[in-house]
Amino acid sequence: MHSEHLLHALATERPGGANDQSWRLTHLGRLLGHALRRFDARVLTLMASDVQVPLALSNLAAREQVGAAHIHITRHLAVGGSRLTDLAASAGMSKQAMGDLVDQCEAWGLVSRQPDPLDKRARQVVFTETGRLWLQAFRQAVTQAEAEFHQAVGADVATVVALGLEAYAGAYEP
Repeated sequence: MHSEHLLHALATERPGGANDQSWRLTHLGRLLGHALRRFDARVLTLMASDVQVPLALSNLAAREQVGAAHIHITRHLAVGGSRLTDLAASAGMSKQAMGDLVDQCEAWGLVSRQPDPLDKRARQVVFTETGRLWLQAFRQAVTQAEAEFHQAVGADVATVVALGLEAYAGAYEP
C-alpha cells in the first residue's frame, strides 16, 4: 500500500475507536511481508541485469517469469544438494509444490535430479553449473540490496533491524 493511502486510512479513523482498522495496515507481519517482497523484487532486478547470469535466465527474470517462489530454491537448496522433502521443509512448502518448482527450475537448467550418494533409491536436487552461476549472482544481488537497505534507513537502524530479525527468526521452530 502506498504511504498516502496509509496516511489517509490512519487520518479517517479515530485511533482506538470501535471502527479503527489502522492496525490491519501497520502491524509487524504486514510490514515484514511488504519489506520481503520489495527486497526480493530488488534482488531479481539486480540478477536480471547481471552479466554473469546466463542470458536465458536473465531474460526470464527481466520478464518477471522468475519470482519469489524460485528464490526459495536459491535460498534453501544446499550447495551439495538436497532431497526434495528436505528442500520443501526448509522452504516451508509442500513436497508437491516444491516438486513443481524443481521441475520448472530443471527445465531452465538451474538444477538437476541425481541419485543420492547415501541412498541409491532416493534422488537429490543439485545445482547445475548454470545454477551455480545463478547462485553467485543471487549472492551479489543480496549483498547489493542489503547495502541499499543500509543506505536507505541508515547504518544504526539497519543493524538494529538485522539483530532484531535474527533474534526473532532464531526463536522460530516450525
